[in-house]
Amino acid sequence: MVRALSAADPAAWHADPYTDALRSGRGPLFLRRPDGWLLPLEVERWCAEPDLADRTVLRRCRGAVLDIGCGPGRLVAALAAEGVAALGVDVSPEAVRRTRDWGGSALCRSVFDRLPGEGRWDTALLVDGNVGIGGDPAALLTRVAQLVVPGGLLLAETAPYEIDERIRVRVADASGAAGGDFPWARLGTNALLSCARPLGWRPAGRWTAAGRPFVALRRR
Repeated sequence: MVRALSAADPAAWHADPYTDALRSGRGPLFLRRPDGWLLPLEVERWCAEPDLADRTVLRRCRGAVLDIGCGPGRLVAALAAEGVAALGVDVSPEAVRRTRDWGGSALCRSVFDRLPGEGRWDTALLVDGNVGIGGDPAALLTRVAQLVVPGGLLLAETAPYEIDERIRVRVADASGAAGGDFPWARLGTNALLSCARPLGWRPAGRWTAAGRPFVALRRR
């Protein structure tokens, strides 16, 4: 099993390029692979109000919501504004600070750490590529199953094309400044469904909004 995010890994998200981008609300920012490949990170979208695609996720949330890798907290804050019990977790202190500034509740913690309400969350969110957290989707989906109630819902955003990749990356800005490397994964819809079924998750819906594909999974 690929090692999940541990106490040593969150430092990669404390690096100046990521923190500075969240503080300013602007990129460019990337995940950079050792071979030089770059995946753009949509900092401006993360730091804005929820867009139409985000709203399709928010409408599907049921009960108490746990946003895993909440970033600067646009979804948590939107849920809180509607009176929904919601908590964000993120390993970046700056992301947690912004979430709280927006009126959301958040903890600076890894999803693999001990969390409040384990086994009692009705809905979990993995958006903005967060199915990649820890570099081991099976370990992540197993952990999420521990966090939600029996029959609980997972709403996940997948890659906009079919891919099933495990990589090591760094957060980098346009000048080349970067944090430490850490494990990540990218999954398309079919790859996520194939990974989820043997782990006790059943498909409960799939849709695309503004070019962003999403999957709903229900814990058996």
